[in-house]
This record gives sequence, structure tokens and C-alpha cells, in this order.
Amino acid sequence: MISFILYKFLFALIFFVVALVVAMYSTYGERKVAAFMQDRVGPNRAGPFGILQPLADGVKMFMKEEVIPNTSDRKLFLLGPSLAMLTALMTGVVIPWGSPMNFNGHTFPLQLTDINIGILYVFGVVSLGVYGIMIGGWASNNKYSLLGALRASSQMISYEIAMGLAIIALVMKTGTLSLGAIVSQQHHTWNVFIQPLSFLIFLICAFAETNRAPFDLPECETELVGGYHTEYSSMKLGFYLFAEYINMFISSAIISCLYFGGYNIPFQDHLHLSGNLLPILQFLVLFAKILFFIFFFMWVRWTIPRFRYDQLMNLGWKGLLPLAILNILITGVVLWATGAFK
Repeated sequence: MISFILYKFLFALIFFVVALVVAMYSTYGERKVAAFMQDRVGPNRAGPFGILQPLADGVKMFMKEEVIPNTSDRKLFLLGPSLAMLTALMTGVVIPWGSPMNFNGHTFPLQLTDINIGILYVFGVVSLGVYGIMIGGWASNNKYSLLGALRASSQMISYEIAMGLAIIALVMKTGTLSLGAIVSQQHHTWNVFIQPLSFLIFLICAFAETNRAPFDLPECETELVGGYHTEYSSMKLGFYLFAEYINMFISSAIISCLYFGGYNIPFQDHLHLSGNLLPILQFLVLFAKILFFIFFFMWVRWTIPRFRYDQLMNLGWKGLLPLAILNILITGVVLWATGAFK
């Protein structure tokens, strides 16, 4: 019992460290991707090929002067970035990273916890993330920060509705809310081939949920001077930036698990791997899928121009919401016609 609790603690610690490292080097990757697409060099001074640039940025964040505006609500001002960071990290506990591993006759799952309402848990925690942004913008006592926080709140609430409806169609097909069960059901056929419209809606909503371009209106520099974190400096600003990249990492993991088989490998039944080789390979495959979607997030950012705010809201309410409802109806009809509903 003690060894299992220790395993869970170590697993959580490893996930925390991996999420932070991925967030750090996502900033480096984003600069390199932007440089490649704009025919530039990108970071190249800190270490070979600029590989130490994220560490230099982290040191800079810690060493910069910490400024708290006199007119701000100090307690809420400190709570905002902490809450954003906390909710970003909490969503990763239900992600299955591979099939169980065996050590000395004991079985250890590569999932921190497999609750039977894993998708609802993810949506619940993601919904709380907006409070970190809203509190930060409100506590700053700055009109630009407040406008950015209002934009973020309305944007995230609007797109969460379409995202939730997209998931309903998937749940109708899989019959479960557990991420582990959904991944195991994709042993032979990925859900993206069964629910392509659901995947498309979920992907677009994920861009809006993570405040990524072309939906980065809450922190639009042209009119909001940085948005909800305008007044933040030092590591408090770093927490907001880290939370955005961790959300991108978690969103990529959720997309991979829901629609692209998670840790499942095509033709894995023919590999005949013994011991813990298969779980290790599955983890690497899932991580490769996550890195692909992180690259896709960056690719879209440096390809598609930013929307206007009215276009953003129109797409959510007049475009994605009707499509998500239509997808539920189509899924229901197909399941009824094939005898899946009894």
C-alpha cells in the first residue's frame, strides 16, 4: 500500500516536472517555428542552437523586479496567476500514458487516476481556469486588463458549450466518460474516423480555450496592451505564460486520447514486445502525437491572421454550436439505425 502511494506521488511529481519542461521548451519551439516560417534564425545565442534560451528566460523572470500596482487588490492580484497555473496542471491527472507496467510482480498503471467521469473532470477544471484570468484582470484595476479578462471569460464560456456538445456525440458512440476506457476502445480504429465533425469542432474550440491565435483576442497587443496580464511582471507574468503553454500541452494530450487512439499504436498486436517495452513504446507514441499537435498549434498561429472579436463570437454561437447539435442528431440517428440504442 505504501509503495503504491509512493508510486502515485512520484508519478504526479514526474508529470509536474515534464509539464513544466514541455512548457519551457514550447516557448523555444514556438520561436524556432516562427523563425522558420518567416525565414529567420530564431534564438541562437544561449547555448548550441539557442537550446538554453528557455532557461535564460526563466532566470530573467525570477530576477526581474516584482511590481504590484498600488491601486490593485493585492490578494486577488496574487491569486489570479496561481489559480491559472493550478487549474492548468490539474487536468493532466486523468490522462492515460500507456498500458500498465510490472515491477517485481506489482502492476502500476501509467495514469495518475482513472475516474469514470474523466471527461467531466477535465471540463470542470478547465472551466475553473477562467477564474484565474478574470480575477487577474479585475484585481489589476486597469481598464485594458479588465477588457482582456471580459473577452477571455465570454470567449471561453462560449466555446466550452460547443466543445461540450462535440464531446456528447463522442460519448454517445463510446458509451463511457472515462478517458482510459475511450483510449482502450481505439485499439483498432481511431475515433477521428468515426467522429470527424466532432474532432473538427473540438479542435477549433481548443484553440479558443487556450487563447491561441487566431483566437488570442484576450491578450491582443494592438488594442489591449497585453490584455489581462498587462500589469503583471516577474514570475507572476511567467505563471500566466506557463499556464497557456501547459494548457496547450494538455489540450494536445486530450485531443490525442479522444480522437487519435491515445497511446495505441497501429499494428501493435504484431509487435510481440515483452515486459515493459510495450508501455514504454506506447508512452513515446503518445508523446509524439502530443508534440505533433503542439507544432500544429504553433503552425496555425503563424499562418492565420487574428479574427475580429465579433467574428470570434459569431463563429462560436452561429457556426460551431449548430454544427455540434447537428452532429449529435446525426450520431443519434446512426446509432438508432444500427441498433446500438436498445
